[in-house]
Amino acid sequence: MTTPAGSAGAWTGGAVTASATCVLAPNPGIMTLEGTNTWLLHPPGTSRALVVDPGPRTESHLRAVVDLAAQRGAQITAVLLTHGHADHSEGAAALADLTGAGVRALDPAYRLGDEGLVDGDVVALDGLELQVLGTPGHTGDSLSFLLRADATGAALLTGDTVLGRGTTVVIPPDGRLEDYLASLQRLRDLAAAPQEAVGLVLPGHGPVLTEPVAAIEGYLRHRRARLDEVRAALASGATTVAEVTAVVYADVDRALWPAAALSVRAQLDYLATR
Repeated sequence: MTTPAGSAGAWTGGAVTASATCVLAPNPGIMTLEGTNTWLLHPPGTSRALVVDPGPRTESHLRAVVDLAAQRGAQITAVLLTHGHADHSEGAAALADLTGAGVRALDPAYRLGDEGLVDGDVVALDGLELQVLGTPGHTGDSLSFLLRADATGAALLTGDTVLGRGTTVVIPPDGRLEDYLASLQRLRDLAAAPQEAVGLVLPGHGPVLTEPVAAIEGYLRHRRARLDEVRAALASGATTVAEVTAVVYADVDRALWPAAALSVRAQLDYLATR
């Protein structure tokens, strides 16, 4: 779930690196941008592949993912979820049926098979390595993945924690702003670490980001600015979530106010502990 902010041309997916290809799901919308990015991870010349976030349960989309792997001579052997929201996870069981792959997630409710995912895990596949990063905030079960595979450097798969366009909704009570800020800082520090050579963000919605540190720092600045705006709204006499939302998001399309109200609730919860 996202709050879009402007457009810089349509994102259509496709091959991004030698190992990572986005199959764009056909679920565009105000909260999903051009659709969910389903990531097929396949080291060239190998016989196995992983899928991150199968997206909605749409037969044509899932079949396209399976067919792309087959065209490359690969079998999908695992499905990983960044979090449990339906626009990322709904198709997981159907994709598992098509491929025989298990589904791995932090939340046991979304797993198929014995293996889950927790912070610090490493998923290895034929020269491809994914480090699992716990990045709660958007939701309590949100994960990101550090992909180490290509000679050109590493990439961060961020689900809804960092998007290709716009900002992410923090959804209380499961999502917490304090957690989200810490997750952004963790990703920023990782992206800035010279030894990791992170050159790309592969988000759950929207286009690939080619300047990871700048993008994540922009997210942190945006959150701090919104907190200042919420403080100002409270100081001006706003007392309810609806009143604060009307002040802070006065220049935003009202169709987005219900999502904005969720983030306002999270901001008020955060400020109440400060």
